[in-house]
Amino acid sequence: MSVEAEVPPVGVLLRTWRERRRFSQQELSNRSRVSTRHLSRVETGKAHPTPEMLMHLSDNLDVPLRDRNRILLAAGYAPRYQDRPWDDASIAVVMDGLRQLLDAHLPYPALLLDDHWDIVDTNAAVDQLLSGCAPELLEPPINVVRACLHPDGLADRIGNLAEWGSHLLRQMRHRAERTQDRRHHELVTEIAGYLDTSDTAPPSAGPVVTLEIDVDGIPLRFFSTSATLSTATDAALEGLHLETFLPADDATRRRLDRR
Repeated sequence: MSVEAEVPPVGVLLRTWRERRRFSQQELSNRSRVSTRHLSRVETGKAHPTPEMLMHLSDNLDVPLRDRNRILLAAGYAPRYQDRPWDDASIAVVMDGLRQLLDAHLPYPALLLDDHWDIVDTNAAVDQLLSGCAPELLEPPINVVRACLHPDGLADRIGNLAEWGSHLLRQMRHRAERTQDRRHHELVTEIAGYLDTSDTAPPSAGPVVTLEIDVDGIPLRFFSTSATLSTATDAALEGLHLETFLPADDATRRRLDRR
C-alpha cells in the first residue's frame, strides 16, 4: 500500500513562501494591505482564509501557479489552474502560434522550452547546433542546458564555455530560487558539476553575453532573447518560454543568411 505524503496546513505553506521570499510579516502586510495580526492568525491556523485571500497573498508572494493550486487544496478549496499536456486541444491555438514564431525566426535558431529547459519544439536551425551530441543526450525529453554543457554534448564546441556556462547557471539558480522546485535544484547541482568553478576569466567586454560555438567547422556568435506568456493561466504554459538566438556579428549573419 502506498503512503501519500502529508500535505502541510495552508498556514505553514504560506509562511514557507513568505520566508522563501525573505519577507517579514510586516513587509508582506505592507505589500498586500493585510494586517500583520491577520497574517499571523492565518499562518498559525487560527484564521481560515478565503480563496480570494489566498490568491491575493500568492500574488504578493509571486507563487507559481502549480503551488497556488497546492495552497488552495491545503485550505480545502478546489484548484483554479489547469496543467494541460502540450497536445491538449484547448491550448492548440497557443501552441500553433508559438510554433509559427519558431519557423518565422529561420535561418536563426529558436527553441520552445518548458520550465525545466526541456525542449518542447524547435525550428530546423537547432538541429545543426545539437549535431554531434551523444545520442543519450538527444533522447526525449531533451534538456537543452544539459546538452549544451555536458562533456559529451556541445561543451567542446563552445569557445567561451566558462562565460556561457556561468550565464546559464545564474539563470537556473534564479529560477530555482523563485520556484523552489526540487527538479530545478537538482538540475543546478548537476550543471554546476560540469563547470570549472575555478575559472575566473573576466566577463566579456561586449554589451551582451554571447554564445560562441563551432558549427560544421564554422565559428558562429549569437546572443539570445527569452519570451514568456505574461497572461498564462495554465501551469504548464506559465513555465513555457521561447528562446531565440540572433547573430552577434556580421560574419555570423552572412554565413547563416547564405544557408
